[in-house]
Amino acid sequence: MERLFVLTGLALASALCLLLELVREVHYAAVDYRFLVWNLVLAWIPLTLALLVYDRYQDGTGLARTAPALALWLLFLPNAPYIVTDVKWLGEYHGGSPVYDAFLIALAALLGLALGFVSIYLVQTVVAARYGRPMGWALAWAALVLSGLGVYLGRFQRWNSWDVFTEPTRVVGQLASAALDPLAHGRPLAWSIAFAVASCTGYALFYAVLGTQLRGLEER
Repeated sequence: MERLFVLTGLALASALCLLLELVREVHYAAVDYRFLVWNLVLAWIPLTLALLVYDRYQDGTGLARTAPALALWLLFLPNAPYIVTDVKWLGEYHGGSPVYDAFLIALAALLGLALGFVSIYLVQTVVAARYGRPMGWALAWAALVLSGLGVYLGRFQRWNSWDVFTEPTRVVGQLASAALDPLAHGRPLAWSIAFAVASCTGYALFYAVLGTQLRGLEER
């Protein structure tokens, strides 16, 4: 029951965001915030994959066999917190109301964080069940740090998650260049660290406040 309640709440919040965007389009005759719809769709992908991994593990499937789904989960995870960076568009478009736009983006950003954090919780639960709580937390922190890097790459380098498949040579080349000479990439490194620290802090608070309620997700 708790699992259904959490997922229904996230779905209703998503529907509210979509409704608010539609109202904005109709009332202000402005379509410049349609990117939020696509960003919310992408934010649901890591949660869907995390649920798949969790349910398959509960059915007795080993983690090794869920490795492809785990890899995709990690690849798409930055799309959830990425919505936070959409605050940069406040004031850039003049078709809507500043207050309305701020509320819409804030709601979408909080929803993106919630989708990402719940997905991390589920994968953390699986890893902890298999390898112990320390490994579960290590996975959560590593995912959050990598997600910070992914958000930077998405916002400032304009990468997409699927570029790993469509342009693997370019992705590997740029990552290798950054790894070989990190000091030459001070801005992305600093920004990624700052976002990762903020994400880790947010997840720790999220877990401390909602951890008990989220255990309902473990019921099928």
